[in-house]
Amino acid sequence: MRFQRQRGGPFLAPCGRSARLAKVGFQELPSDPSLSEPLPDSPFSLLARWLEEARATGMANPDVMALATAGADGRPSLRMVLCRGLDAARGHVVFYTNRDSAKARELAQRPYASAALYWEPLSRQARISGSVEESPPAESDAYFASRPRLSQLAAWGSRQSRPIASRDALLERLDAVAARFGGVEGEAPVSRPPFWGGYRILASRVELWVGSRVRAHDRVEWIREASAPGGWRRSRLQP
Repeated sequence: MRFQRQRGGPFLAPCGRSARLAKVGFQELPSDPSLSEPLPDSPFSLLARWLEEARATGMANPDVMALATAGADGRPSLRMVLCRGLDAARGHVVFYTNRDSAKARELAQRPYASAALYWEPLSRQARISGSVEESPPAESDAYFASRPRLSQLAAWGSRQSRPIASRDALLERLDAVAARFGGVEGEAPVSRPPFWGGYRILASRVELWVGSRVRAHDRVEWIREASAPGGWRRSRLQP
């Protein structure tokens, strides 16, 4: 993309289809006011609102969250999980997984993680980083009880991230587990496996981002700091 200098001022506008933007300055362009001043001391009230607004759009999987961990070798590992809780008072988000999985083993070695949520229809993004702790058993029990029966059975049957001979072998293993609990259509309750549960990312840094079609993105960072108002120090970042 080429840029041209407009007569009478320093504003640079893209040539071609977006050249009409040169008739105004960046300040006059329409934008999402979500990160306008005044901003809250803590990012979590705003993050909770954004998550609800994303769900209201009808978009597929607004709770999908990219989760990055690292093992003892320091090499990052990334996968998608579901954000299954947000505590604005304590400042943490929750996800659930098998505690013998690759991500869980990495968290045992280095209990820190970064996560990102992106809501394309709203052109918004949230990034969360911090230490990680296991959720209390009662919280994990309650969430597991809310899951569909087939998901509960699959949690028991899968040795997550471990090799298996074939897909048929996996399905046979799951059927054997289902039989122990009265079958896939049974009524016997399925208890939470002792090797499965929740994790909390205790945020030490949160960044909220609003996209702009001319790359004048809006970014605000909150760093946890006990002496700051609300326990967070806030900074606006350049795009």
